[in-house]
Amino acid sequence: MNNVVNNKRVFYVAPHRPIGFVEVLGKRGDVRLDMLEHESPAGVAEPILSAAHAYQTSSTRDELAPHYHTGAELLKKTPNLLIVSTAGAGYDTVDVKACTERGILVVNQSGGNAEAVAEHVLGMLLMLVKRVGENDRALRAGTFTSRADLMGREAFGKTIGIIGLGNVGRRVAELCGTLFRMPVIAYDPYVDAEEMRRRGAQKVELDDLLRRADFVSINCPLTGETRMILGAREYALMKPTAYLITTARGFIHDEEALEQALREKKIAGAGLDVWAKEPPPADHPLLKFDNVIVTAHMAGVTREARVNMGKITAEQILDALDGKPVPRIVNPQVWPDYAKRFEKTFGFAPQPPPDEPNWHAAEKHA
Repeated sequence: MNNVVNNKRVFYVAPHRPIGFVEVLGKRGDVRLDMLEHESPAGVAEPILSAAHAYQTSSTRDELAPHYHTGAELLKKTPNLLIVSTAGAGYDTVDVKACTERGILVVNQSGGNAEAVAEHVLGMLLMLVKRVGENDRALRAGTFTSRADLMGREAFGKTIGIIGLGNVGRRVAELCGTLFRMPVIAYDPYVDAEEMRRRGAQKVELDDLLRRADFVSINCPLTGETRMILGAREYALMKPTAYLITTARGFIHDEEALEQALREKKIAGAGLDVWAKEPPPADHPLLKFDNVIVTAHMAGVTREARVNMGKITAEQILDALDGKPVPRIVNPQVWPDYAKRFEKTFGFAPQPPPDEPNWHAAEKHA
């Protein structure tokens, strides 16, 4: 292996730096880590972009300046780029197709905050079914009249339908299936029935899931296929006593259609952690419903998750630069082209990924 000092070039954009990332990469004499800022002048940014082999980017589209989203414009400035690593499970800021066409490997950190997100789903589920938010607001506003007016239900034995049975989805299935003895049904066209059974769920089609579930939890990635997968037609299939919970990504559910479904009482309520615009404006129509619990894309933001995400982010990008197998590849079909470019750059061939690629692979869903 080539051990020339600083022969591996990595950059990130402040303040989008995973916890511990700089400290871990800083211990490596063969890695040069450059920091750019959203407003770095061209004279500073362009030489760094031109030399970079890896880009550690943010997963949050509204917090990262558009010119640092990994799309056609940025790729024109990064001829040597081999690896794009997102800081979370999502890759909204990355044009995966463009990267694949350029022979660039895209990796994410799926699973690193799965416990945090799954717990958030469960928390929203309980708040909705027990009507905690409605009780809280009524007491604070002085409008509380009687307990009967805000009577909730029990989660025990109800059916949960999970859209996307990956790292988060399977943990949601485990929590709901064991703690509350819920029947668990799931829709995921890329996980077969036997694997779903091992993950604690029964495989069903989306329409069937929507008709049967008392809680619908969205836990799939945002891709061309999942964009607006839940709209007016889908909400109409749900029970009027059912709740929608999403901790995945904005644009998977149609916000305008959800507002109408809630207004017409086609569903019982919703728990929303993700939005088309993040954070949503204070006058967003969905914030006006008492039966909607809202958070600002906070499901995966815990102290424990942030430390764990930083650790696996640093480890994976170093493994990728060292040519070792990496487990969280978003575009596994890029491998032949990527491997050729990697070997041309560093003089040795990278080891292929595990036999079972990341189930979140974006191009599978495209």
